[in-house]
Amino acid sequence: MCHPIIMEYVKGKALSRRDLFRGSATAGVAIVASAALTPRPVLAQPASRVIDLTHTLSHDFPTYFGEQQVFDDDVFTYAENGFNLKMLRVNEHTGTHIDAPLHFTDGGTSIDEVPVESLVCPLAIVDIREKADADPDAQVTPDDLKTWIATNGPIPPGACVAQNAGWQRRLGTPGFRNADDAGKMHFPAFHVEAAQMLLEEAEVAGIGVDTLSIDYGLSADFITHYTWLPANRWAVENMANLDQLPATGATLVVGAPKHQGGTGGPCRLIALV
Repeated sequence: MCHPIIMEYVKGKALSRRDLFRGSATAGVAIVASAALTPRPVLAQPASRVIDLTHTLSHDFPTYFGEQQVFDDDVFTYAENGFNLKMLRVNEHTGTHIDAPLHFTDGGTSIDEVPVESLVCPLAIVDIREKADADPDAQVTPDDLKTWIATNGPIPPGACVAQNAGWQRRLGTPGFRNADDAGKMHFPAFHVEAAQMLLEEAEVAGIGVDTLSIDYGLSADFITHYTWLPANRWAVENMANLDQLPATGATLVVGAPKHQGGTGGPCRLIALV
């Protein structure tokens, strides 16, 4: 039989150990709670610059067919109703916009079905301004892509490859559509062989142009559209401010619309550098 003094001693040690574990558990919970409440950064690596690659959509923005494609009506006004609200009617392929595969396929992926992860991607910019200044019918060719790769390295997987023809300088003038007396337009875009090269040799999500179409103005068969979009890729047209970005290193965010069964639509393009 243990002496009462010894029993009291053992009991006291047990209680102190129990309190120790309770204290440790409480401290652990406090640490976990503190970690959970500590705000995380919005971006692991914040962008040093955010560039808007979107033209302002307006009634008079140039269109492929030459006719107005943006309409809006005042449904409510602040003066009469205390708030403003417009009814907007717009052709899907107007202003800075995205082409979904459905645009040139029978039953292809519609804009609401385009995987959202493909809409945030590396941006590779191919500068053909010198060619376009000399010849408005110039196109991005496989040689242009090879030169870009030789200078900048491989095209990043999942990238958007964009043409910079310096066409933004023409906005607000007839030179943006650049139609001749016969009504034929003259502006740069992607040669079908360049599109084929990107499909065969690079894991590219989309292509983009700073002109009205990924087919050059004189195209009569839309061969680049018919080659690129049925491969379940997207395209963006009428990009802005590409001259403010490096050839590589920017991340493109395509703020695509999401209306059911859409063939595309006006979008907000944002570059993070």
